[in-house]
Amino acid sequence: MSAPSVDEATPVSNTAGQQSDAYVSRETEMRHDDDPPLAMEAMRAVQILNPSGEVTMPRPQRTRVMCVANQKGGVGKTTTTVNLAVALALHGNRVLVVDLDPQGNASTGLSVPHHTGVPDVYDCLINGMALEEVAQGVEGIPNLWCVPATIDLAGAEIELVSVVARESRLSRAIEAYPGHFDYVFIDCPPSLGLLTVNALVAAQEVLIPIQCEYYALEGLNQLINNINLVRQHLNPRLDVSTILLTMYDRRTRLADAVEQDVRNHFGDKVLQAVIPRNVRVSEAPSYGQSVMTYDPGSRGAMSYFAAAQEIAERGAMAPVGRNA
Repeated sequence: MSAPSVDEATPVSNTAGQQSDAYVSRETEMRHDDDPPLAMEAMRAVQILNPSGEVTMPRPQRTRVMCVANQKGGVGKTTTTVNLAVALALHGNRVLVVDLDPQGNASTGLSVPHHTGVPDVYDCLINGMALEEVAQGVEGIPNLWCVPATIDLAGAEIELVSVVARESRLSRAIEAYPGHFDYVFIDCPPSLGLLTVNALVAAQEVLIPIQCEYYALEGLNQLINNINLVRQHLNPRLDVSTILLTMYDRRTRLADAVEQDVRNHFGDKVLQAVIPRNVRVSEAPSYGQSVMTYDPGSRGAMSYFAAAQEIAERGAMAPVGRNA
């Protein structure tokens, strides 16, 4: 029988009977020997899909507007936005996703039409259209809505330059929404332009996904500096509340090194849940789904479920950002 993998969760004794520094990996699945893998996967799927609707995640006392931002591309902003939104919506929270990226990937991941001619977030920012007029319900998930982005949004950066109160257009649109949401997730483009500034002004909290690779740490100071500038001049309630480590590869020392650097710097803001590299997470958008509905028994789905649960519990236990 092969030896169990060791990394960091459960202490392992060495031959001298002393405790070793090695630990079982956070990604190792703990299960009883008499539970077949398929049964365990089915149990996880039921837990995530929550078909009865009986299991709920804590709902915040007030709407939490969370901006998912990082100017580096490919770190998992859209994937994080979509999967956290779906996980929270499946467990009793009312959630709105605002797709602020001209690529429209969040709209694709939620299977929301976003072709040319569809009313989108551009109409809210430039033409003053009400947000409820462009929000679309996500099929199959009753508590989830999405404000799509079309290619028209690509020109919004230039058009916003001459608009009055250009930095607060999105904030006003969200505040004017007549319905109540528990969460509003704003998926930002990979830049620090006017669209991202609009998201930072509209939000109370910033969620930063950080890829577990060296390059992901470069430019992070610039993002934090921009957030501080927005806080000082435009939105004093803004707070970096959540850091999520993504694309964690337990086979590499680099991933561990990046994780330790981030945890040492940001402390309790870093979620304990870590998102591993998982092919199911990458496959899901091609089917117009989140990984939560595409393969709810996968490691990727379980990791995002754990992250959503942690975010919900943190929001219920403590005042939200600087809004308290």
